[in-house]
Amino acid sequence: MGKFAHSFMHRWSKLFVPTLREAPADAEVASHKFLLRAGYIRQLGAGIYNYLFLGQRSLNKIVAIVRQEMDTIGQEFYLPGILPKEPWVESGRWTGMGENMFRLKDRKGAELCLGMTHEEIMTSIARNELRSYKQLPQIWYQIQTKFRDEPRPKSGLLRVRQFTMKDSYSFDIDQAGLDKSFDLHDQVYRTIFRRCGLKFVAVEADSGSMGGSQSQEFMVYTDAGEDLIASCPACGYAANLEKAASRLDAVTEMEPTGDGKPELVHAPGCASIADVAAFFKISPASDIKCVAYMALKRGTAGAKDTWHGVATFLRGDHQVNETKLLGVLGAAELRPMVGGELEQYLNGPAGYLGPVGLKPEAQPLGEGVTVVVDHALEGRQNMVCGANQQDYHLRNVTAGRDFGWTLAADIRSVNEGEGCPKPGCSGKLVVGKAVEIGHIFKLGYKYSQSMGARVLDPNGKEVTPIMGSYGIGIERILTSAIESSNDANGFWLPASIAPFQVVVTITNVADETLRATGEQIGAQLESAGLDVLLDDRDERAGVKFKDADLVGIPYRINVGKKAASGQVELVTRATASSIDVAIAEVTAALKHKIAEEQLLATSF
Repeated sequence: MGKFAHSFMHRWSKLFVPTLREAPADAEVASHKFLLRAGYIRQLGAGIYNYLFLGQRSLNKIVAIVRQEMDTIGQEFYLPGILPKEPWVESGRWTGMGENMFRLKDRKGAELCLGMTHEEIMTSIARNELRSYKQLPQIWYQIQTKFRDEPRPKSGLLRVRQFTMKDSYSFDIDQAGLDKSFDLHDQVYRTIFRRCGLKFVAVEADSGSMGGSQSQEFMVYTDAGEDLIASCPACGYAANLEKAASRLDAVTEMEPTGDGKPELVHAPGCASIADVAAFFKISPASDIKCVAYMALKRGTAGAKDTWHGVATFLRGDHQVNETKLLGVLGAAELRPMVGGELEQYLNGPAGYLGPVGLKPEAQPLGEGVTVVVDHALEGRQNMVCGANQQDYHLRNVTAGRDFGWTLAADIRSVNEGEGCPKPGCSGKLVVGKAVEIGHIFKLGYKYSQSMGARVLDPNGKEVTPIMGSYGIGIERILTSAIESSNDANGFWLPASIAPFQVVVTITNVADETLRATGEQIGAQLESAGLDVLLDDRDERAGVKFKDADLVGIPYRINVGKKAASGQVELVTRATASSIDVAIAEVTAALKHKIAEEQLLATSF
């Protein structure tokens, strides 16, 4: 009976765990290398992966945590992955999503897509089913496969074409209701990420193609990240670089020359900022840089998409933040202007472009040139800029007096060391790479309005519900955990999301006493509710230790020579440290370590 009771224990000798001694040459980031080496995943195609036993087991644990916490605020749905074209046309995103969306036709010629996200589908349910304010608020969520035709799949599971997402959607009667739904998600997300053992930061973010008024990302700092985060150690301010602002130090203006009016100066071969600064003996902060774009404006109500000329001007030591610029313009895409377009819109050559003499459009994206000036140029005097003539620049140029603009806005990327933008804070910003694991949006009325969702308010008046959208990348949690916790020998996962909490390693399976002791300890741990892997393979102890270090299991119990005197070794993978424990005390000792780890994670 006893033997049958423990027949479900996972035994390494029976499992498919194809570990690799070396990572493939194209695996660049730690998580990609170790997911492959530990036998969690295998690549099927570009950005398409098979999840093997250990990988799926870990992902299932993450999903279970997400589901458990989301059930405290929402109701779980499951929507199709293959979606008809019509709802996307209603929202305007059938064209707006561009080439990122996988599109296909059925045998009758009807157009379909593979779901990247499900705002439109959830809104269609709300439109058909919700009639009264009495049915609000609603929070609906799902855990579903998503598809994205990623142009450059890379970094293993960080940038893929098929992935798993928890996406949820809130419907409220008013802004106060949306604020509450947003805050509920904020709190639940923090609980989920803490339970998954992640050290994260919540940052202000750009809403991108989702639209909406407020957006917050949850990020994990790692060099494998593709997002840049600006944060202030002094006050805790943090924002994605696409959204971050900063406080600039005052600039000492140059003294004017001559009569103080713009003066044409022959500066042959000075096409770069560095050349201009050296020639005029000025700081790049006193040079005006031009970056010229063509911006795509989406046609509405069946009208064609159109391209428009945009000239941006900012300090020579600053860079255009294209995400900010897209938002300011309300444009769908940007691309650099080319030769003929520079002549058409700016009447000047690359390297010598400037704002003086341009006739800015009154409204953004009109027929002529839209001129966008960064806020840091407002009020500046006696600067240098291109003269729109080959080998010529202008000096004594003053913003507002010598040139105007269509828009003045924050269109630059902040730099490390600039002042924190929070009032009263004197801290300096630091910039670091990070991976996004979750994102919450206040969508507002974008989808409910365009798709005609209406409910009756308490006065019997028909109103549009206000929406929120909230996502968590399931694989991103796993990859971020690996990126945060690895060394030359492998990685370790938090006990809450590891495929197994502990591996019991029988150092010599030919020794009957050791084998029996290992079986006994495994059964003891299993019956205490712990998730155990018994390494009963007929391999050398060194091989088993190497594999255990590699595959992400946070604790190991070595059953070796000391077992004869009633002792085993309890190894903590994170610290590569071990203690001797009496066999009778193993369960209590391991539970204590796991509880300590969870306490540390939840106190973050």
